[in-house]
Amino acid sequence: MKIRFFLIVLTGILFTSTSYAQKVGSTSMQFLKVMPCARATALGEAYTVWATGAEAIFWNPAGLAYLDNMEFSTTYINWLFDAQQGALSFALKIQGFGSIGIQAQYIDFGEFEETTNERPFISDPTNPGLTGNTFRPFSYLVGISYARHLTDKFSVGVSMKYAYESLFNGQKVIAQIRQGMFEEVKTWANGLLFDFGIRYNTGFRSIYIGSAVQNFGADVKYAKESNPVPLLFRFGVGANVIGSEGLLRSGINENRLSVASDIFHPNDYAQQLHVGVEYEYGGFFALRGGYKFNYDFDGLTFGAGIKHAIEGVRLSADYSYGDMGVYLGNVQRISIGLILP
Repeated sequence: MKIRFFLIVLTGILFTSTSYAQKVGSTSMQFLKVMPCARATALGEAYTVWATGAEAIFWNPAGLAYLDNMEFSTTYINWLFDAQQGALSFALKIQGFGSIGIQAQYIDFGEFEETTNERPFISDPTNPGLTGNTFRPFSYLVGISYARHLTDKFSVGVSMKYAYESLFNGQKVIAQIRQGMFEEVKTWANGLLFDFGIRYNTGFRSIYIGSAVQNFGADVKYAKESNPVPLLFRFGVGANVIGSEGLLRSGINENRLSVASDIFHPNDYAQQLHVGVEYEYGGFFALRGGYKFNYDFDGLTFGAGIKHAIEGVRLSADYSYGDMGVYLGNVQRISIGLILP
């Protein structure tokens, strides 16, 4: 009964999210589409199924239920045009209750030169309205998550997040709202958002199915204008081809080859497809590759990762590279993980 009720609610949200498609680029808070976790992005963001533990907080909160005890995860992103992003998550399993987690993300868009249209070119013909001042746009997000198993094969999760974005140092400014009329307006927006997710073990070999809705919430308002946030729908399937319960070769051994695919539907663009492949050797070294279809710039992704245990404490380090084309260059991520016994 619990599973049926949750599926009905989630299905309703999914149909709502896909029926209100926006024009390309018409949503605000675009930083919500810049995803953490180097392993995930190396796999072309085909990660709805494979996201478990602390990293699941960013992708599919239902994966948070697959937690042994306590986990930490942190990611640094060298984004486009000198923008930088950091993300941190912590997850804890509570016996008889489920798993809880917290997350924090911060994005620094770099320093910009302030301009004005009041007296351009008067003091210096080569100066296009520069005031000599600078400002730094920034964004941040904090959130809490909860997940639990409803059965031994089915888990659900939910996250509540607070998102904030400042376009001008978090200050109010005097703006001309119409000819001859000026008003003090805020240059930031904030909002309360929710994520919902499910993860299901089909029971056939290692095939898993997962789905998530991210950033479900009301429009946010900058100055006098309201805009929706990026509402993201993910549906993924993944399995081991070789390795434990592998489709082609089963059994526990030192090699594992896994594949995954995600259908990704944002509310500000057409449907997109993510695919990823991971090869792991000896349980300590992994190579990854992926591709993102129907994007203007994104495409090929790849990366690698290592894992090592010291007195029961499991450490991991991952790297990913994403090609953004000739004009935009590339995006690189580094993630560090810690799993306590």
